Amino acid sequence: MSILSEERKTLLRQIFSIKMGLCLCLGFASGMPLFVVLTLIGAYLRKEGVDLKEIGLFSLASFPYTWKFVWAPLVDRYNPFGIGRRRGWIILSQIFVFASIFIIGLFDAKNQTMVIAVITLILSFSSATQDIVIDAYRREILADNELGLGTSLFIAASRASSLIPAGLSLILAEFISWKIVFYITASFMLPCLVLSFFLKEPLSINAPRNLREAVVEPFREFVTRKGLKSLLLVILFVFCYKLGDSMATALATPFYIDMHYDLLTIGLVAKNCGIWSMIIGGIIGGVIMLKIGINKALWVFGFGQLITILGYALLAHVGEGSDVSPSIWLLAAVIIAEYLGAGLGTAAFVAFISAKTSKAYAATQFALLTSLSAVPRTFCNATTGYLVESLGWENFFYLCTVLAVPGMLLLFKVAPFNSETTD
Repeated sequence: MSILSEERKTLLRQIFSIKMGLCLCLGFASGMPLFVVLTLIGAYLRKEGVDLKEIGLFSLASFPYTWKFVWAPLVDRYNPFGIGRRRGWIILSQIFVFASIFIIGLFDAKNQTMVIAVITLILSFSSATQDIVIDAYRREILADNELGLGTSLFIAASRASSLIPAGLSLILAEFISWKIVFYITASFMLPCLVLSFFLKEPLSINAPRNLREAVVEPFREFVTRKGLKSLLLVILFVFCYKLGDSMATALATPFYIDMHYDLLTIGLVAKNCGIWSMIIGGIIGGVIMLKIGINKALWVFGFGQLITILGYALLAHVGEGSDVSPSIWLLAAVIIAEYLGAGLGTAAFVAFISAKTSKAYAATQFALLTSLSAVPRTFCNATTGYLVESLGWENFFYLCTVLAVPGMLLLFKVAPFNSETTD
């Protein structure tokens, strides 16, 4: 009895530790500017009468999130302000994030669209840089057995942060000027910025001595540590593990519309069920990973992630070809299951990537693996419209389920079920 009690106390200490609190705060700081780029700026431009074609081009401003591995070696190499590589870069990037959001509303959307585009690009670049250093910082402060929970809390806070720019800010815009809206939105970064000044720099790890070493050494270190074959298997796994799930949700809103749900139902049921299920799934996943480890979690959560895609196929089977939308309760159940599975799978997946990086080169290696994970999803998701036109919705979701299988099979090599760690 005393042993179980001690284990419970240890678990609670890990869950409510300062490090986990930092993961929550840094997750919010990481997610908030992304949703400003993806949601708030587009809404501002459209409400001010900017042409849809011009707004569409703003999606190009998000390219730094995919290419952040290119300048990640600079984050590993240099120490801005001389106060520590991680702390210095976090403060610098957050200053630019705050300033960028703060000044966007000062410019006329209709007549100064290009200026706003430049500021948006600066915001994206600063936000992506913040992601690089926060990912590295999280890897360095967390012990290996804490990576699952820390990553889960980070992801949950990142997603919850969308409620500010994609929720509160849009509501406020109905009553006050856009300039004040952007002031208020930017102010949510201030507590994170103040906290960053008090962050404790992780235990000293020798920085690369020059830029060449910062670029080359992360790759050489991984190959030396695990071997070229292991590196290639990890990259292939990163490509495949979330592919089926990502494709299944790529056209979620058009799918709901084709199933004859009205926009009010989609907004109230689909979006709310989705975001809260992912947040809850991520947190639950983190706690479970403390008990069973990352490897077992990849198997269990990955299987759940695969099976829940079939819920969409069921919804399509009921609604495709019908003039009446399926039950709202069925829609809610399918979305909750799918996004809960996705939240669990994402938590284990990002924890796996964290565990595969070296603390000495965490910024570069983490940025490379996360960027690589986005590439196949970007290209494959671009084909989803053509696939639906050719196969129909139900068969499309069956295909997505099949595409999730290779990632599961690769677990035999990269994360054996009975192995204690991903190494």
